[in-house]
Amino acid sequence: MHAHARAPHPLRQALKSRKDALLEHYSQHGKIDPLLRGLSETVDSIAAQAWHACEMPQQLALVAVGGYGRGELFPYSDVDILLLHPDALDESIASRLERFIGFMWDIGLEIGSSVRTVDQCLSEAEGDITIQTSLLEARFITGDRALFEQFEGRFKAALDPRAFFRGKQLEMRQRHAKYQDTPYSLEPNCKESPGGLRDLQTILWMTRAAGLGNSWDELYQRDLLTAREVKELRRNERLLKNVRARLHLLAQRRQDILVFDLQTPLAERFGIKPTAAKRASEQLMRRYYWAAKAVTQLNTILLLNVEARLFPQSSGITRVLNERFVEKQGMIEIADDDLYQRHPTAILETFLLYEQIVGPKGLSARTLRALYNARELMNVQWRADPENRRLFLQILQQTRGITHALRLMNQTSVLGRYLLSFRGVVGQMQHDLYHVYTVDQHILMVVRNIRRFTIAEHAHEYPFCSQLIANFDRPWVLIVAALFHDIAKGRGGDHSKLGMTDARRFCVKHGMDAEDTELVVWLVGQHLTMSQVAQKQDTTDPEVVRRFAEIVGNERYLTALYLLTVADIRGTSPKVWNAWKGKLLEDLYRITRQVLGGEQPDPHAQLKARKAEALSLLRLYTVPEHAHEALWDQLDVAYFLRNDAADIAWQTRHLSRFVNTPTPIVKGRPAPIGEGLQVFIYAPDQPDLFARICGYFERKGLSILDAKVHTTRHGYALDNFLITDPGAGTSYRDIINLVESELAQRLSSQSPLPEPNQGRLPRRSRTFPITPRVDLRADERGQYYLLSISANDRTGLLYAIARVLAQHRISVHAARINTLGERVEDIFLLDGRGLQDNRLQIALETELLETLEI
Repeated sequence: MHAHARAPHPLRQALKSRKDALLEHYSQHGKIDPLLRGLSETVDSIAAQAWHACEMPQQLALVAVGGYGRGELFPYSDVDILLLHPDALDESIASRLERFIGFMWDIGLEIGSSVRTVDQCLSEAEGDITIQTSLLEARFITGDRALFEQFEGRFKAALDPRAFFRGKQLEMRQRHAKYQDTPYSLEPNCKESPGGLRDLQTILWMTRAAGLGNSWDELYQRDLLTAREVKELRRNERLLKNVRARLHLLAQRRQDILVFDLQTPLAERFGIKPTAAKRASEQLMRRYYWAAKAVTQLNTILLLNVEARLFPQSSGITRVLNERFVEKQGMIEIADDDLYQRHPTAILETFLLYEQIVGPKGLSARTLRALYNARELMNVQWRADPENRRLFLQILQQTRGITHALRLMNQTSVLGRYLLSFRGVVGQMQHDLYHVYTVDQHILMVVRNIRRFTIAEHAHEYPFCSQLIANFDRPWVLIVAALFHDIAKGRGGDHSKLGMTDARRFCVKHGMDAEDTELVVWLVGQHLTMSQVAQKQDTTDPEVVRRFAEIVGNERYLTALYLLTVADIRGTSPKVWNAWKGKLLEDLYRITRQVLGGEQPDPHAQLKARKAEALSLLRLYTVPEHAHEALWDQLDVAYFLRNDAADIAWQTRHLSRFVNTPTPIVKGRPAPIGEGLQVFIYAPDQPDLFARICGYFERKGLSILDAKVHTTRHGYALDNFLITDPGAGTSYRDIINLVESELAQRLSSQSPLPEPNQGRLPRRSRTFPITPRVDLRADERGQYYLLSISANDRTGLLYAIARVLAQHRISVHAARINTLGERVEDIFLLDGRGLQDNRLQIALETELLETLEI
């Protein structure tokens, strides 16, 4: 006989069918509160039945705590319960409790349980604010009600509302710091990130502890909120709750982070359709960011209001700032509640004052609330008011506080109401794989970076930029350009060109003179040019520099573009900037400035100067006087123009006695600029040499930042690489000997090229793949071919590309490796001898595309 599978317990079936019915109703009607309440009530009923089914002793109480205590359960949230008992547990009660907890799990409830006496609850709450918070929301389910009431009375008596407020405030600051202090993270946590559900819960915990109210309605009755604020809070809370519930249902588990993979399916659950200009996920995230921003604003107002009730300061007004504003407890406060209604220009005056007055650390709750309620005043007439235009330009022209003022203006929605084109990029995501901020946050980050150039305390970060901006007339013009450089993102079309129109309109309306207007408009249109020339073109070619000098035209434009470019790249992502990129930009700046100053690039004079400098360095190393000649006779002009004197001297010192060596020579040293290792390889040339070198670095987990590949007159390769460890755990000095010996050995053993590792794409690249692009074309002189590659980055990609080139016996003459976050844009200069054959070109492009698409 076969044993029959045991039928599920009726309570398990009841729980499942009720939960399914609630979820079905939610998917039909989309009403979130009945779902959360219904799930909580279902668990109450099932838990009470389980309690009686297990015949629990009468002197115990079953209590809901945490979110479950609040009467809200999300589809996959834990069910937190407290099993309250009057005194020490005897063995039989302990085993009954154990059986009850096991039974709860058996019937399908994922519970988090604690077993405590009233005394234990109080002592644990005293030492841990998380436990204290969880118990604050305790709710009786079944059992001994008198025991629960005893707990409730003693807990309330022991609670110190002020200490609790300070504790939660500190906890909130720490939590916000953990989530980068911004609601605008590209993968926010809808529960824990700033502007998430936890912020709203924290306020209600504080007011509940202080006896000021347990709901938004009660806070309205106590004058802590206005009717409009209650409406806004409810609307945004509803969106956040819907996001969280649908995330749970999509992931089929507890999931609070809006990860890239789920953003599109989640948008579809909300019924959002993609448009020509915006993906569905971008539209959803914009809604989310706007809700999180509103929650952050209202949260700040409420926090300040609750603090004022709990800590009524007798000091009152610290000082009168003018007839409209006072300072109160370190905050700027409006003198009258209807100030903005009577004088709408005072809205912008608030932020100008914030920049100009030393001392105040922010805006008071009264001011923030008045700004929040003055949004309808910020209309077409308000934007066109000459006084407002004067004030706004003054805000941008101040010598201090600009970054903080603009951030505050963005948080309070004033910036987007004044600059409608800025409002268009608030919460606008960027899926280019190297920006890690929304467009509005990136713009404000670029403004911050330009401001930092002017601050003495930050001069060590950007010495050259600080020096340039100190001599730059009217640096505030750069702030205007920074505000507009990406303002047309997400509209479809070239954002640089579209942004020029917005920038010109702004400059004209704000009465900027023609000279500054032209500079701002030009900067917006050209803000990507300098990084593209520096990172993708051969700046040792006088023709490249001459063309770039023609674009910039004069030194003021060059300096402005350089400062904006550095600020822009540094404002995309912490991963994109490195010292090597800094050097490329600085070198391009210096050489272009010489050309603009009338110095025509003279390769012969440059060659002579570089050789002389390299020789003087060799003398410092006591290298014999003519020792360099054997090597230098084999090197052409291009080598001396593409390497600086220090590199030439370093390579010459190690190679002067081994010019015709049959065995490869590998030498390394810590990179002269920034982090990393500089390695040169000298070996008889062969078509697959570049691929072998790339393959070795890939196997070692090292990234190649730059490669200069040179072939001597007598057929030797002299290749120079700049490499870094992406894990950044490497002490580069410690691995020099290992790299030198292993790589030399690898190049000596003529083994076949290994298969490339199928490196896995980073998660973000899988979600937002970019179409790989391969472009092969002859250079202007027809001597070389330029191969441009754009693709998602992955481990081993460079080796896979080099291997395809090696298989077609194509030599790499130079490589410019450019990693932009999770995207690569690499350029290779290839020996053109075999590439005139059209069939070979097509085969090569096809194979490369196949390699990139893996």
